[in-house]
Amino acid sequence: MVSGMNQTQNQAKKYLNIGCGKHFHEAWTNIDLVSVSPHVRAYDLRKGLPYPDNSYDAVYTSHVLEHLSPETARTSLQEQFRVVKSGGVIRAVVPDLEGIAREYLRQLESVAGGNTASEANYDWMMLELLDQTTRTKVSGIMGDFIMNPAFSNDEYVASRLGEEVRDWIEAAKHPSYNKAVSAQSNTPSLVAKIRSKSLAWILQKLRYVVAEALVGITAGGEARQSFREGVFRNSGEIHRWMYDRFSLGRLLKEVGCTDVQICRHNESRIPDFVSYLLDSTVQGLPRKPDSLYMEGVKP
Repeated sequence: MVSGMNQTQNQAKKYLNIGCGKHFHEAWTNIDLVSVSPHVRAYDLRKGLPYPDNSYDAVYTSHVLEHLSPETARTSLQEQFRVVKSGGVIRAVVPDLEGIAREYLRQLESVAGGNTASEANYDWMMLELLDQTTRTKVSGIMGDFIMNPAFSNDEYVASRLGEEVRDWIEAAKHPSYNKAVSAQSNTPSLVAKIRSKSLAWILQKLRYVVAEALVGITAGGEARQSFREGVFRNSGEIHRWMYDRFSLGRLLKEVGCTDVQICRHNESRIPDFVSYLLDSTVQGLPRKPDSLYMEGVKP
């Protein structure tokens, strides 16, 4: 929480977190396709932003733009530019394609030079480059890699993905850990999960089940699998594009931003941004180390 005089000064400020997922702050307006909290508004962001022009002092989005087509990402940033006030900040965070590519080449040079100890790291960087654009199931081959009991380069993967991956790693190495975490978190039953969903969500799922069955009956198992993969690839999990410092900076400028700058996870022109723990952990580490952080200002 922001405290003391800074908190009083910032009470009049309005900040918007778009596509927040589970990472949000109660002092912000938080919006995503699915709400995980009473503090998050459920809304289909493809319809634009349901807020008036010039209504926020800052807009933030993290690891969202890469899940949109380039055209939809541009529209999203145009909407962000519309709702932010003059002098306000747009902060966009995406996986850093340049950083991923450079690290892939570094690991490639290592294994090609005969360093067999780098092979697992090389395999991981191949996944960082390709898996989330090509996967056809939840978590893809990345998930299989991490959940393999023989998984050995956990420290390297954690340095790439951040501490959030630790639960996955511990569950793979110690099956009892997964049961303990589930017990502590009071994981809801299947019935409770269904009850938590809206009627529209349930009807949509039923439509997919019926449609998949009909495709299988009329066109066979291969067509059914293709239908299933198509539905998954439109679920929002895959990456539809990637950005580096040039392409993201250019896009921010094209929608109208000025003074576009690269930041660190703990740097921002949004007042007291670090205190909200959106890009940083409590320990001050980057929440997503593979990220590119960029900000622009609305004139």
